[in-house]
Amino acid sequence: MSEQKVFIFGAGYSGKAFARMRPQAVAVIGTTRSREKFAGLEAAGIEPFEFDGRLSPEIRAKLEETTHLVVSAAPNEDGDPLLNVAHDAITHHMPLLRWVGYLSTVGVYGDYGGAWIDETAQCRPKPGRSQMRLDAEREWHELGEETGRPVAILRLSGIYGPGRNAFVNLANGTAKRLVKQGQVFNRIHVEDIAAALWFLADGEYGGTFNVTDDLPAPPQDVVAYAAGLMGVAPPPEIPFETAQLSPMARSFYGENKRVSNTAIKALGYTLSFPDYRAALDSMWADGSWRGEGDGDKRSPIRRA
Repeated sequence: MSEQKVFIFGAGYSGKAFARMRPQAVAVIGTTRSREKFAGLEAAGIEPFEFDGRLSPEIRAKLEETTHLVVSAAPNEDGDPLLNVAHDAITHHMPLLRWVGYLSTVGVYGDYGGAWIDETAQCRPKPGRSQMRLDAEREWHELGEETGRPVAILRLSGIYGPGRNAFVNLANGTAKRLVKQGQVFNRIHVEDIAAALWFLADGEYGGTFNVTDDLPAPPQDVVAYAAGLMGVAPPPEIPFETAQLSPMARSFYGENKRVSNTAIKALGYTLSFPDYRAALDSMWADGSWRGEGDGDKRSPIRRA
């Protein structure tokens, strides 16, 4: 395989997990909006740059050397923040670019009343964040057609992993068991996001892929399972109808669907954590549930 130089625009939780899986010879550059986060990026093996809404000469120079571009930044009312300032740079000044990966959300599908859906399902998002995501997806697809480069859209379900999971919520006393009849959610462990990104990048696959687990489940079941592993009593169940929730949290429960990962599996990708039980079992056994800087002493993950 020819040399890879990866640029992550918006190197947050998922981006850092992706960087930790890099082969040693692969250079990874990433942006953040705050210099205070540079140390965290460097610890994950990322050369950090600050993005303040403009393309600095230093970022432009790194983009010119980039072979694989990963975009993990949320759009806003003005559109995709990278395309707004870098469309010309990407189309005309990235001669080595071979592949683009865009991290989106299964929220673009909207509500399906608990039915199973796959990548062929119609997108009918609510106005707001999910509609902006769908609009950004289309912009990146159009850029791929314009440049002749493959663009992979990864539609992610609820992200969890080290430092962000039911164990952490139980330990700090914020875990809740909200019960809404018939409600289920898909989830995805951050290491499967990272591994799926590398799989698609290495194969330079384009298209739309649901990156999600195989077991959509009621959220209260996840909390109860984690409590069982910890040997603590789960918090009491709270009826959704009487729960005190923010408008955003309540809207989250307004969508109910079971999302299949048909497309990426058809290419040969296998989930490391196909359901929340496998992931929680693993994180509890190795202590990685605490997250970085809090007892997680594992070596960086490497691809085979």
